[in-house]
Amino acid sequence: MHIDVSKPHLKSDSLAFSLLAAARAVAQVKSGTALPQALGAVLAPLNASAQARGATQDIAYRTMRRLASVEALIRRLTNKPPAPAELHGLLCCALALICAGIDAPGDAPYESFTIVDQAVTAASATPALAPAKGMVNAVLRRFLREHEALLSEIRRNESARWNYPAWWIDTLKSAYPSQWQTILEAGNGTPPLTLRVNRRRTDVDAYLRVLSDNNIAASRIGPDAVRLARAVPVAQIPGFSSGLVSVQDAAAQLAAPLLDLQPGMRVLDACAAPGGKTGHILECADVEVLALDCDAQRLARIDENLQRLQLHAALNEGDASGSDWWDGRQFDRILADVPCTASGIVRRHPDIRWLRRKEDAVRLATHSAQILDNLWRMLRPDGKLLFVTCSIWPQESEMQAASFAARNNAIRLAAPGQLLPVANVEQDYDGLFYALFQKTAV
Repeated sequence: MHIDVSKPHLKSDSLAFSLLAAARAVAQVKSGTALPQALGAVLAPLNASAQARGATQDIAYRTMRRLASVEALIRRLTNKPPAPAELHGLLCCALALICAGIDAPGDAPYESFTIVDQAVTAASATPALAPAKGMVNAVLRRFLREHEALLSEIRRNESARWNYPAWWIDTLKSAYPSQWQTILEAGNGTPPLTLRVNRRRTDVDAYLRVLSDNNIAASRIGPDAVRLARAVPVAQIPGFSSGLVSVQDAAAQLAAPLLDLQPGMRVLDACAAPGGKTGHILECADVEVLALDCDAQRLARIDENLQRLQLHAALNEGDASGSDWWDGRQFDRILADVPCTASGIVRRHPDIRWLRRKEDAVRLATHSAQILDNLWRMLRPDGKLLFVTCSIWPQESEMQAASFAARNNAIRLAAPGQLLPVANVEQDYDGLFYALFQKTAV
């Protein structure tokens, strides 16, 4: 189904334009595509302005964070499932924006009447959706009239209340019986924009002064970590283009220091893309780094990041569970950021909750165990391996670490373990897991 969002009467800087583009992205996520890829596919042929792209992305991400509740509302407000898929997506996006205004009136991105008007305009923009413009108008206006009763009704269902699949909620209850609600709430929040200051070029105090001079409020939340009070486009971050800082969550910034790097060491960054941790390793010490990833396109992103930072690593395309890429020389340090469900970073990637299935954790944990065992033999005696996941499911994190240590007679050293995505004033972490192992000396 093709949606023409480029007709002359639909201005690219209008809310209707962005609603329609976001609706199509939502429809692609519903069919199994990750949201960043869906947005890229939708926006690439449109020659949209930066403002339109930003608005489209904002609407799509807001919708992912409210998907269960808006879909419950659609079921309540319509006699049959809206078709085609883009019509369903349009109603989801419009209802998500209206609900945002109801929940936080002072922070609403648009007035409700504007959303209704522009959603109807969006439906009129293509012949496939035009016959439904009356239905779009009726559904949204009815919701505005009856929203208190309708929201009270749908929120009796846990999935609609929390905006996660039922299995996700049940798994959290089992794993974190006293914290599951806080974790769900954190996952529905907007993530902070956190920067890593390049310690080779400056320090946090000096960079905070640079931000202050540019009227950007920020605070220190780690040795190299600065959190901006409000997100700004990357192009507006002072020193980003010249490699003074990088965008990286505070939890991810713990990896490089945990490796206990010493000058001259040979370091493997396995499953390295997009290269944030690779860059941090090279900023922390004069070491020889091999960055490995199985995806050539993602490997190119590492190269782009390192060029911006004016740093160098050897890049190799290869599968970390195999050895075709390995020259037989053992490493002093290995960073194993293994594949996982990414359940700990849903505030950054809210589509993950709708794309994952309950059985994925076991499948990915099995593959990750193969990677860890394979990399372990590539570590020199007395060397250290840092196991990292961005998952909060125990079978991918703590259970995996315990099983690995037992299989390989590995010495487990002090490390943070499971970080939970619970924001506070002093720190603001994604849900990463860290386990550090040392190989017995010969």
